[in-house]
Amino acid sequence: MLRIKDLEVNVEDKKILHGIDLEIKPGEVHCIMGPNGAGKSTLVNSIMGHPKYNISGGSIEMDSANILEMEVFERACHGLFLAFQYPKEIEGVTMLSFLLSAYNAQMSARDENFKSLKAFKFKKLIRPLLEQLDIDESFLQRYINHGFSGGEKKKSEVLQLKLFQPKYALLDETDSGLDVDALKIVSDGINDAKKNEMGVLIVTHYQRILDYVQPDVVHVLKDGKIVQSGGAEFAKELESKGYQWIE
Repeated sequence: MLRIKDLEVNVEDKKILHGIDLEIKPGEVHCIMGPNGAGKSTLVNSIMGHPKYNISGGSIEMDSANILEMEVFERACHGLFLAFQYPKEIEGVTMLSFLLSAYNAQMSARDENFKSLKAFKFKKLIRPLLEQLDIDESFLQRYINHGFSGGEKKKSEVLQLKLFQPKYALLDETDSGLDVDALKIVSDGINDAKKNEMGVLIVTHYQRILDYVQPDVVHVLKDGKIVQSGGAEFAKELESKGYQWIE
């Protein structure tokens, strides 16, 4: 499982997370909700190893491995994935080049007998995934997220999720900025990916994605602490009541 114990995180001299305890088993979907500034994005970025976030206490283990000792690329190869809230634009690097390089690197790390794919075979592999997400194949020749709409950026993140098939996925507001049709496509992509017993942690402000991706547990993060947890119906209660009533 992905086990987070007593995690404390600072950004510069300010403590953001004050002892987070969280366990996500294979196949489980956990959702983190909470007010702005509570530390939701800090949590997932810290798990992935973003250098901006200084872990001052606690531990993070993934299938008994201490991932705090790993570089970011090692965490990815070990089966950890982060879908960004604000995916970066990288002009000059095509999606095909990026996805092919990342896929070959990850598969080689998992299987020493894996033979790297050439672009032609990789296109055959990825074509059904593009169709599932309603993405035109010309997308592969575009620069990474350059000029992409909000929906295209989020579809790109889910495409990577389906392609890399991680053990645990951290989804930072993957639903933000999506219309109803795009939300349904993205949610279907997440549900399809988690069929392989992938553990999922969804960060969201809104309950609507949970109409499509059924959570096992919903947590409220407030002032850097998980203050209350509940089942799927808890998210609907939060959306109707807000967070002020939770201590």
